Amino acid sequence: MNNQRTLDSTDARILLALAADPRATVVALAEQLGLSRNTVQARVTRMEQGGALGSFERRITPTALGYPLTAFVTAQVNQHRLAEISEALAAVDEVVEVFGLSGETDLLVRVVAADAEDLYRIAGRILAVPGIERTATALAMRNLVPHRITPLLRRASDGK
Repeated sequence: MNNQRTLDSTDARILLALAADPRATVVALAEQLGLSRNTVQARVTRMEQGGALGSFERRITPTALGYPLTAFVTAQVNQHRLAEISEALAAVDEVVEVFGLSGETDLLVRVVAADAEDLYRIAGRILAVPGIERTATALAMRNLVPHRITPLLRRASDGK
């Protein structure tokens, strides 16, 4: 979403309703929230176009696709090759997210794997990317706080 535009409490209420029922129609959302259908449609369209609504992919679990392991690979890289490194990491199917970091570590790479041997292969492939100087891999043992936005939406919908 454009950094200049933030969501208002009505937008947050719409998103909360969609989080609770992602398949809800615009008409159902309008009735539930006491808004006009046109208002809901216009706001949902604006949020989609503005990037407030992420991709459907976020809802698909890697485990369902045969990738029960999640690991985080930290990498130190040659900063001059960051674009090339990013492109190479995006070409690795098991790389599901990459974050550029401040501090001693340059990248945080979230990967999924079928098993330990598969993770070893993926980690080696990441280390072989030209411009990656050093990596460390940590296996996620348990997801203690799953990805969530609802608490922030609740706060925004209350206008606080």
